[in-house]
Amino acid sequence: PTPVPRRLRRSSCSCGGYAEPGEWSLRESRGGNPRGCGVSNMEREGGKPAAVVAVVTEPRFTQRYREYLEKQKLLDRRHRVEKMPDGTVALPVLGETLPEQHLHELRDRVAPGSTCTVTQLLDPVPSKKAQGCSPAQRLCLEVSRWVEGRGVMWSAELEADLPRSWQRHGDLLLLSEDCFQAKQWKHLEPELWETVASALGVRRVAKRGRVSPDGARTPAVTLLLGDHGWVEHVDNGIRYKFDVTRCMFSFGNITEKLRVASLPCAGEVLVDLYAGIGYFTLPFLVHAGAAFVHACEWNPHAVAALRKNLDINGVADRCKIHFGDNRKLKLSNIADRVNLGLIPSSEEGWPIACQVLRHDAGGILHIHQNVESYPGKNHQPPGSSEMEKEHWPYPQQMITSHCTNGATRDSRGKRQSAATKPEWQRWAESAETRLATLLQQVHGTPWKTQILHIQPVKSYAPHVDHIVLDLECRPCPLVG
Repeated sequence: PTPVPRRLRRSSCSCGGYAEPGEWSLRESRGGNPRGCGVSNMEREGGKPAAVVAVVTEPRFTQRYREYLEKQKLLDRRHRVEKMPDGTVALPVLGETLPEQHLHELRDRVAPGSTCTVTQLLDPVPSKKAQGCSPAQRLCLEVSRWVEGRGVMWSAELEADLPRSWQRHGDLLLLSEDCFQAKQWKHLEPELWETVASALGVRRVAKRGRVSPDGARTPAVTLLLGDHGWVEHVDNGIRYKFDVTRCMFSFGNITEKLRVASLPCAGEVLVDLYAGIGYFTLPFLVHAGAAFVHACEWNPHAVAALRKNLDINGVADRCKIHFGDNRKLKLSNIADRVNLGLIPSSEEGWPIACQVLRHDAGGILHIHQNVESYPGKNHQPPGSSEMEKEHWPYPQQMITSHCTNGATRDSRGKRQSAATKPEWQRWAESAETRLATLLQQVHGTPWKTQILHIQPVKSYAPHVDHIVLDLECRPCPLVG
């Protein structure tokens, strides 16, 4: 069929620059080529670039052919003109073939007497101009070229519907939910996903939906190309294997995983109440030197991945998995540390965290929380009371330790981090107060609590921050 006239020039494809700051350095750079769109080593391993059609002629006719193809908007500028083994020259063209009418025109009028044949370049070399484009631009060029080759008019609507960002897990590309939503794409599947994979140098493609509100945070991910969703990701020398269609993985938690790995946990017993695939269990074991970890998880798919990850990282003998609802956990009086890595709030796990702390010496809680920080809003932490508002006046410049049940409050000044937002501080102080009360209820004796550190992890949403509170919890000495 005669190609549909091109309405959008490849060279003016405007789909570059969609990524958020740091998007390519975090995600696409794992493919080995964050900015250029030439074929990197990983791209060649993950999936060779698609073959392109080329018209072949003698070197002396190359310029005439080029001018004609440019005028007809058939010249593929993304790939280099190549010299063939027999001395002829191949000029890459757009579309799945070159219609016979153009072949006759080239032979009979443009360059009479020329050899004019069509071939496929199985390993096309990107042009210098193409090598300078971003991955998003490369995707736009490849998809638009393929769409037009299928006789579909390329439009601004289709271009705007291309993905703006993605995650890359080895040879699997995980697309965001807000792309490829136009009705036209449905008629182009499943070959569309092969084109996307080829453009970005992967073998498998999946698309993400919203996380299911089922307590297990099951991701609504659809596998579009490939026969399984298992991938491997390496952070700080730790290998994580998981099924992207069954388990969550957040790149944004890397700073907290690095911090956890640096904590002095030698000889300690730790309880990880929301272990998942081992996001924090593994850093505690592999790098922080924890003697033993009790890992709690109720998602069977995450448990399967956790077992695999403990084994491949060589720490399975220092971890016990507790499968099921951690609120029914039978452990007590065992932990030097408790990790509560659940957002938006881990508050449902606070009672069991108090229960598993050592009765004689207490320990440290690492409490994850999403905290709102709307400008000008007098944010009141969840669960805080009017009495707490009076007890912890704002602005609060002192980190306090206190014992409940009539014990004297021991207030000591500590320097507040300049990066700590007032909303984080207010939430941390409210959590400290409530946990001191909860510890007394659980153990039947007064406990002392102290804020050690407030660590920002990432921005979860506009004006919502994911933070971690390190809270020291110790039983108060008995008086008399």
